[in-house]
Amino acid sequence: MGRSCLPRWRLGRLMAGLQLILGLVVITVSLSCLYRFHSAGYFLHNEDICRTIYTIKQVNNNEGFDLKALHDRVDEVLEKMDNLYDKLEKTVKEMEKSKEGSKKEMKKFLEEEVMKPFYHAHIELRQIRLPNPQGIRNSTEKEDPLINKFLIEEIRKYITPKENHVGKMNMFGTERVYNTIGHACVLMKTELEKYMDYDVGAYCDDDWSLAQKLMVNGCDPLPRRRCLTRASMTYQKPYPINESLWKLPDDRNVRWGNYQCRNFACLSSKNPKRGYTKCTGCFEMEKESTKWVKNSTLLADFKIDDVLRVKPGEIRIGLDVGVGTGTFAARMREKNVTIVTTALNLGAPFSEMIALRGLVPLYISLNQRLPFFDNTMDMIHTAGLMDGWIDLLLMDFVLYDWDRVLRPGGLLWIDRFFCKKKDLDDYMYMFLQFRYKKHKWAISPKSKDEVYLSALLEKPPRAI
Repeated sequence: MGRSCLPRWRLGRLMAGLQLILGLVVITVSLSCLYRFHSAGYFLHNEDICRTIYTIKQVNNNEGFDLKALHDRVDEVLEKMDNLYDKLEKTVKEMEKSKEGSKKEMKKFLEEEVMKPFYHAHIELRQIRLPNPQGIRNSTEKEDPLINKFLIEEIRKYITPKENHVGKMNMFGTERVYNTIGHACVLMKTELEKYMDYDVGAYCDDDWSLAQKLMVNGCDPLPRRRCLTRASMTYQKPYPINESLWKLPDDRNVRWGNYQCRNFACLSSKNPKRGYTKCTGCFEMEKESTKWVKNSTLLADFKIDDVLRVKPGEIRIGLDVGVGTGTFAARMREKNVTIVTTALNLGAPFSEMIALRGLVPLYISLNQRLPFFDNTMDMIHTAGLMDGWIDLLLMDFVLYDWDRVLRPGGLLWIDRFFCKKKDLDDYMYMFLQFRYKKHKWAISPKSKDEVYLSALLEKPPRAI
């Protein structure tokens, strides 16, 4: 008989107390909204109102409020409070009818159904506070249109210039820091707002596929987020480096939710529903282990040993631009060469696979300028990504960026680039326009109308 029943009069007092608390909260929020609207000039009948509603108005020296976002957020919070009030009233009435209602159950009810909703409402109201662009020194009106294009507070907070805390020039020689997002983000406003709509400090949604969609459509680089990334619930230690290079990783180390396959075995080239088309067989280690090391009947296939022999001891670091699981980087690692591999998860966990093999994946799209300084890479290797589908102007920008990061004497390895025969002259010009030294050059038939082109080219000194 360990359960104690709450008297009917105590439940009545509890309900009355909760109603009083909710009433005070609603009154406080309403008065706060009225004060903020009045402070912002919302009730003033003058020309300032037109510039106030959709911009940020300075309330005092330190605080700014986005009135439209505040209005929308307060409506949302008030609706949640109304729903909570109805739920409390319904629950208390049910408890009055029931003869069971222990203190433990009451405590659990208050924690889960009262405290948590009020906490989330509190967080949502706090998110209304925004940096005030008009308070930034030397700011111009050019900053406002992009900021005011978005409603989600996290985006607005991210792209608002951040003035240095001490009021002096920072180490970069600027008065403030400008966080960047690509101009195409404005064209994908709905998707970006969905990506940035989260609870600060909580877990992010498993929405990497949405992020990748934004990236490949030009909204790149993406804004940083203040939520915690999710990992596999059954994550295991990766294999040691002497095993990981040529062994499929543990299936439990990947979040498979956004793929057609749910394990590495499903990604076999024999499976027509594997979810990806490029890099056939690149999740099969037996096939991958033969690449760049065995002789081939195809003239366009170069071996790694033959390439490294062109510059003995000089190739130490490089970049592999393509679609794959890091096999080129694994082979080069065996030759004591460090290769960073670019990867997008185009239907399969390419980035995770590269990392689990003990290699370095660089998660960037072809749109993005390479995050390396000028004249730093010993080698750039490309295979499987840049082929005859690519626009010539885009290719020109990409090749100039590769030329920028290659050091004098660095090697550009074009590996099995394929295109239609009728387009070969155009693409050959694109590669030869930089007047690199030819070490290897081979053309092989791919089909009746297509050809492979492979080349090993050396960047000239260009001394000034």
